[in-house]
Amino acid sequence: MGWRLLVGFMIFVGGTTVAGILVVNELIQHVELPYKGYSTPEVFVEVVPGDSTQIIAERLLTNGVVRDDFSFRFAVWRSGNERGLQAGEYLFNQPLSAMQVVDKIAAGKVHLRSITFPEGHTIAEMANIFEDEAFGSHAAFIEAARRVELIKDLDKQATTLEGYLFPETYALPRDATAEDLVQAMVMQFRGVFDDGLQDLAEDRGMSVRDVVTLASIIQKEASADTEHELVSAVYNNRLRIGMPLQCDPTVIYALVLDGLYDGNLTRESLQYDSPYNTYRYPGLPPGPIASPGVAVLRAAIAPADVSYLYFVSRNDGSHEFADTLREHNRNVRRYQVEYFRRQRRGGAGQ
Repeated sequence: MGWRLLVGFMIFVGGTTVAGILVVNELIQHVELPYKGYSTPEVFVEVVPGDSTQIIAERLLTNGVVRDDFSFRFAVWRSGNERGLQAGEYLFNQPLSAMQVVDKIAAGKVHLRSITFPEGHTIAEMANIFEDEAFGSHAAFIEAARRVELIKDLDKQATTLEGYLFPETYALPRDATAEDLVQAMVMQFRGVFDDGLQDLAEDRGMSVRDVVTLASIIQKEASADTEHELVSAVYNNRLRIGMPLQCDPTVIYALVLDGLYDGNLTRESLQYDSPYNTYRYPGLPPGPIASPGVAVLRAAIAPADVSYLYFVSRNDGSHEFADTLREHNRNVRRYQVEYFRRQRRGGAGQ
């Protein structure tokens, strides 16, 4: 039955209870029938703030999402969501009834794409992810990460947003730009580094920049969650007594910045003249070398209550800690010199 004829018939039988019920039942069945009128694998339909039900219906009809505009409008009326349809971009990739389409738009199930940034990544590494996930170009992300005005109230020395782009999974609409993402990442950082953490940092005499810089070093050095506070203690203890941090990741960061890092860190590299080289220059480097996670930010402010000044990798993701240089040299011999000597002997025997 054509819809115009059906509507006319409804008017005609309006006073006839049984006939009216039959028509309404047919309408209900009609709006609950799945439909897919587009030939492509998927279509996107945007609902703009202020769109009327009629405009939305026409847009859905044009894209083949609903069978006819009356079906959608009747489904909206039946759902009671005339004023509850939410703006956004919606993805349709399977047959849906008019009622299901209404439910989707009323629930605001807009199409979002996810992008994940692991902890300990630099801006350049994040820009690679941004481009690899087809959100935009590497250059666009790098440019957006220069928007220091987003963090100036917390760090007046910032020249980029290094360290302040919080590592997390973000869900974005298709048309989101690098600027949109960067702003969301800074907002997430500000939410994590809240007044409570800022007060704790102030109590320790640390600026926000100090905390993020130290946390970025800890993040690069300590892969095991259980060691964040221990590694923090080592670096806090060194800072307290004026001992150089001697942190390899800061040297790598310096070499990468100047386009000189080839994947190998040599003894010669450790002499590279850069303010980021914590073998040559005491204290913290000029700024963060990566984006730390929330647990590491907390660890930078609240180190373990230990006197360690040294640590060396056990080659299994954990570290051996020491108070004295003599003890540390013994650990280095055990976990580095002898370990790799055994590895070479094992390899030679194969």
